[in-house]
Amino acid sequence: MFLSPTLRKPYLRNGSLFLVPFFLFFGILGFFPSLTLRHSPARVYAQVKFALSVNLVQLPVNVTDARGTSITGLKPDNFRVFEDGQLQKVTVFDEGNTPVTVGLVVDHSRSMRPKLRDVVAAVYTFAHSSNPQDEMFVVDFNDDVTIELMHGKAFSSDPKDLEEALNAVTARGRTVLYDAVSEGLNHLQYAHTTKKALIIISDGGDNASHLKYSQVLAQARQSQALIYAIALVGSEEAEENPALLRRLCKDTGGIAYFPGEGESAASVSARIARDLREQYTLGYVPLNVQGAVAFRKIEVKVTAPGHGRLHVRTRQGYSPAAEKQPTAQAASGTK
Repeated sequence: MFLSPTLRKPYLRNGSLFLVPFFLFFGILGFFPSLTLRHSPARVYAQVKFALSVNLVQLPVNVTDARGTSITGLKPDNFRVFEDGQLQKVTVFDEGNTPVTVGLVVDHSRSMRPKLRDVVAAVYTFAHSSNPQDEMFVVDFNDDVTIELMHGKAFSSDPKDLEEALNAVTARGRTVLYDAVSEGLNHLQYAHTTKKALIIISDGGDNASHLKYSQVLAQARQSQALIYAIALVGSEEAEENPALLRRLCKDTGGIAYFPGEGESAASVSARIARDLREQYTLGYVPLNVQGAVAFRKIEVKVTAPGHGRLHVRTRQGYSPAAEKQPTAQAASGTK
């Protein structure tokens, strides 16, 4: 896991701390390294270190036809999953609108000031378009990264909570996009669902992060999270970098959307909600458990007679972390 060594302030808002239950998900992608908790709301057990070892690989898979229409109703026999070219045995299969935990990573830097009304509308629409059992959280960023506490809660499914969290921050300062994505991935580890995603709402610029793109990508490859983006570009701001958003989403199996003329950020957020609802979830235990730190390439093939040529979208692969023995240290001031 990558944590910025010089984060500039604790990730707290409203001046309160709360305890986040240790509900850690089971179907995570590969092996997670030891997780050191510090600073953010989801890390209030500040000096506790722990590790877990789970070798189930879980894949969100979207299947569409030549016109881009989602193909539903497929069965496990329609899918074949390959890891580094080796056929795997699918042991988990699910289709449909399963609950998901979504982190809304929202750019509040100076360059986004004229776009904030669109941002709030997009988040509000996404919340209303989602499964009522979904849980969401907001990561604000400009010069700093803040995981918003919504009435003392780490997660919420109430659109009003999300709207209040967004309106509590003004647009100012520079942009720490990479640091914010990293914090969003960290916070997802405390979700109560096994299906996870981040949605970045930004113009794509980054001019102040401590982390680099390669570090954030490596972290994303050790998680199961999809990353989407709503790229609000097209202004005169020199900081805009839509290519960055497109690359990050593609690397993790998500999509970067660029609202065009006549298309609102809110309508795009509804499309993302629909994309999450229409996914299949496939899971398997890798046949090859050697070389745990190497990148594993994944390919999913679908055979469905009568549907014509199909397009399959999923993660390009994953990087399992080296397996470690579980450890625990009491909060005694040691790190």
